[in-house]
Amino acid sequence: MPNCSHFTECEVNGTYNETGPLDQSNQTLSFIFSVVLTVMLAMVVFSLGCSVEVGRLWYHLRNPWGICVGLLCQFGLMPLIAYVLSVAFSVQPVQAVAILIMGCCPGGIISNIIAYWIDGDMDLSITMTSCSTVLAMGMMPLCLYIYTKALFQATNITIPFFNIGITLVTLIVPVTGGVFLNYKWPKMARVILKVGSIVGSILILVLAIASGVLYKGSWDIDTSMVIIGVIFPMIGYTAGFVIAFILRQPWKRCRTIALETGAQNVQLCSTVLQLSFPHERLVFMFTFPLIYGSCQLLDGLIIVTGGYLSILEKSLDYL
Repeated sequence: MPNCSHFTECEVNGTYNETGPLDQSNQTLSFIFSVVLTVMLAMVVFSLGCSVEVGRLWYHLRNPWGICVGLLCQFGLMPLIAYVLSVAFSVQPVQAVAILIMGCCPGGIISNIIAYWIDGDMDLSITMTSCSTVLAMGMMPLCLYIYTKALFQATNITIPFFNIGITLVTLIVPVTGGVFLNYKWPKMARVILKVGSIVGSILILVLAIASGVLYKGSWDIDTSMVIIGVIFPMIGYTAGFVIAFILRQPWKRCRTIALETGAQNVQLCSTVLQLSFPHERLVFMFTFPLIYGSCQLLDGLIIVTGGYLSILEKSLDYL
């Protein structure tokens, strides 16, 4: 695994140029992949909207302290952690962009699933995921602007804020449609929610295959990027829990906020990267969301296992 600390050094060594432009066939495949990715993401986000019940959403909006703490962790802590990790490991600027976009993403459906497994506050989890997805349309570009401005002053990296904004705005329709469907036809919404979780899993598999086909060399990734992908989710889980605990949230909410903080929307990150950056840079960026997604699920399973072992130990003590 190469470890290029500076983007200019990689250009001199030929790493950046070796990928070259896409040939005609790969351009067609890339276009098809972008369309498929967008459609599948819309389906996942639509299913997320189907999980929102207007009554529960209204309750949490009238009692917003838990949501506010969660959103503070989501859009305050995670982008900051992404920035600190990028600086600490001296990654290439293009790789730092992928890390920052991952850190600025809203919560993903995986957090709702794990929250259910560990007996978290499901109403809060679903409401936070929904609210963070909507707020991401403004907060994600804002956080990226703040941190990329500080990080890339001396480089020629240009962040395509317009493309990112368009990608996020297009999510409004499927989210709203999902909420409306759940309001009018809740039974149908529950079926679509299950389908959406399956589509989300398939989407991650599609991303992994496409990264190998379209972006040859993308898995020849720097060691520092692998390390960041491994530790970032757990840092997010831990930081979210600590902040919620300090702000005197109930134990159940602490667990939920921790999951909502560390479990990011990997599919959204991958779609933003695919639709916003050229092939030459995607080679250095595209695999990071997959590493993060795998590790956030693994860390989540560790948390679930730890929770069940704790319950088992308490049960044995009563015997």
